[in-house]
Amino acid sequence: MKRLLLLSLPLFLLTCDDSTGSGGGNEIDGLVWSDEFNGNDWDRGNWIPELGDHGWGNNELQNYTASDNNIVVSDGTLKIIARKVGDGQDPGDYTSARLTSIQSFGPGHKMEIRAKIPELKGNGLWPAIWMLGDAIRNGTSWPESGEIDIMEYVSYSPDEFHATVHTGAFNHRDGTARGSGAVPLPDIEEEFNIFGILWEEDNIKFYVEEETNVIFRFNKVANATNDEWPFDKPHFFLLNLAVGGDWGGLQGVNDDNFPATFEIDYVRVFELDEE
Repeated sequence: MKRLLLLSLPLFLLTCDDSTGSGGGNEIDGLVWSDEFNGNDWDRGNWIPELGDHGWGNNELQNYTASDNNIVVSDGTLKIIARKVGDGQDPGDYTSARLTSIQSFGPGHKMEIRAKIPELKGNGLWPAIWMLGDAIRNGTSWPESGEIDIMEYVSYSPDEFHATVHTGAFNHRDGTARGSGAVPLPDIEEEFNIFGILWEEDNIKFYVEEETNVIFRFNKVANATNDEWPFDKPHFFLLNLAVGGDWGGLQGVNDDNFPATFEIDYVRVFELDEE
């Protein structure tokens, strides 16, 4: 999720390499943490909601809340619901949610998220599954903190998504971001799909559905500094559904979209096998 503004977070945030979240199933080989979104409420031990309608550095229109109107767990999935609550087209006329994981993870892990994009009704929606460097919680600026966009989608460009990394040297602000470009996925609005990364010491591979279906690989350059490779440090997850914004609203916001539901079946972290 580009052009971010991160709120201050409580001091009890954790950095974890080998923890199991609620709903985690250790019977799954290699699983070290997960949220399966079982039950009827989201786990406050796994996630923190970020709040506000200040545009989030992207000129977004939604007000992020922790309301049950915007965050729902039912039938085994998390539902982030964007709603129109005002006349439309102005900041605060929409509500939605943005969840950040308390736990963070670094190299040597595989991350998989199974999710379904909102039903296609019109322009203006911007759901994302992404990660930010834990360093941003301790004062490091973006993009030096690092950002891993596992899946970004804008509804004016249906049937496809993007995977991208941002660092001090490679980022959209300077026009140097590295990514997959548009990845065709014709059923992205109708079906659940698996979006994943294989995060190794010297590269990150992005894939969809299967590990072998790699859509983008970002390699660590020789003699890399933090500017080129902040990915030797832990990052945490973000799940959100934005409305409008510099990218999501590039072709306007269609108020027929609402309510719009971004649905997540699970978030899983596995330990990679050592070769």
